[in-house]
Amino acid sequence: MRRSNKRNRRKGEAGYSLMEILIGLAIIALLIGVAGPRIFALFERGKAKVAAIQIEQLQASLDLYRLDMRRYPTTEEGLQALLTRPSAEAGGWSGPYIDKASGLIDPWEAAYVYRAAGPSAYNLLSYGADGAAGGDGENADIRAE
Repeated sequence: MRRSNKRNRRKGEAGYSLMEILIGLAIIALLIGVAGPRIFALFERGKAKVAAIQIEQLQASLDLYRLDMRRYPTTEEGLQALLTRPSAEAGGWSGPYIDKASGLIDPWEAAYVYRAAGPSAYNLLSYGADGAAGGDGENADIRAE
């Protein structure tokens, strides 16, 4: 019977050489360099989809508010009226209509833009990644439809 012990192993057999590690790191870096930009583009498109979904949810909350108050919030009251009673005269208010204040923030950490357009209409949008009106791609405005 032959026994296997540490003395029978050659020194060169244990672990990886520096060259093997460097080649492995180079392959990983190459893969990240090729796939990285595509992954980041997917994240940006995902943010736009999240913003569109959040706008739809805000629209539903605004419609509930209108059913109770017989009007949409004024521009001065803004979307904050969905969280807190806008004034002492707001007798029909039965909110809050959204769970958290974070629902009023778009995926780019900016507040959704709300403007009343009369008692029965409003404009609701996110300015996108650049935070400015207009733009295209990831900077495009996302509007309520």
